[in-house]
Amino acid sequence: MFNFIREKLASLRKKAKEDLGEDYFSEGLGKRIKESRLDEFLWDLEMALLEADVAYEVVEELKAKVRERLLGKRVKRGVSVEDAVMSALKEALMDVLSPSRTFDFWEFMKTAEKPVVIMFVGINGTGKTTAIAKVAHMLQKRGYSVVLSASDTFRAGAIEQITEHANRLGVKVIKHSPGGDPAAVAYDAIEHAKARKRDVVLIDTAGRIQTNRNLMDEMKKIKRVAKPHLVIFVGDALAGNDAVEQARAFDEAVGVDGIILTKVDADAKGGAAISISHAIGKPVLWLGVGQGYEDLIPFDPAWLIDRIFG
Repeated sequence: MFNFIREKLASLRKKAKEDLGEDYFSEGLGKRIKESRLDEFLWDLEMALLEADVAYEVVEELKAKVRERLLGKRVKRGVSVEDAVMSALKEALMDVLSPSRTFDFWEFMKTAEKPVVIMFVGINGTGKTTAIAKVAHMLQKRGYSVVLSASDTFRAGAIEQITEHANRLGVKVIKHSPGGDPAAVAYDAIEHAKARKRDVVLIDTAGRIQTNRNLMDEMKKIKRVAKPHLVIFVGDALAGNDAVEQARAFDEAVGVDGIILTKVDADAKGGAAISISHAIGKPVLWLGVGQGYEDLIPFDPAWLIDRIFG
């Protein structure tokens, strides 16, 4: 992932290296960044990021942060203008991704009242049910007992899929017939967890189209009934700005507490990973990097930035 952004940045590095500053070596002060050249660079940066599916408002913030860090500044002797520009961009990216450093899931799990109820939302095709299974596996490895709620009753295939994962993982799945009330399934799963003293309930939900009013009303009902401790949005890294708009829609409807970004192992442009957390001000918790249950890794902004800059 991020090959597209990396290629764009390579051309920007070259431009920065060629001429962004004017010599001040006679004063022993190195180079000063020239405003006219900086504006040209920022325009090229904007185009590169937009082509990489970074959301427009994120691009504008990144440009403003880079400009603030560089305009009128002098680069010390021995430090290239190219390195100074890329360093400013890395710092700006870290600032934009800062919401993803503000929540410790495992500390939350230690103190939250049991059973901890986690509701997963997102449109079909993002890998939501598989992500739930990966979270269940991760919780089991930490010693937590898990119950799955098959609350995507809209599709019989969804019930079958989560049941298959439950069988593989050796966990209980609560399910009703296709077409049943999703909130009732969630309620039964929580009651089962309470009765059997299970630690966590993971609720799968339907995801037809994020603009479908009936779907959003359904999500609101599930949330009213289940009273989840956390609502996690599952987005597809390949969806680019569509994933950002989906996250906004679910956040407005039910309130999102965290994000899982799937299919990060595919060769996506990378813009969703930069944009989505900033768009709704909520942390990216994990990245899906494959189909195996182990293929869910904690999101670290530094990890992402290292890969962008190669």
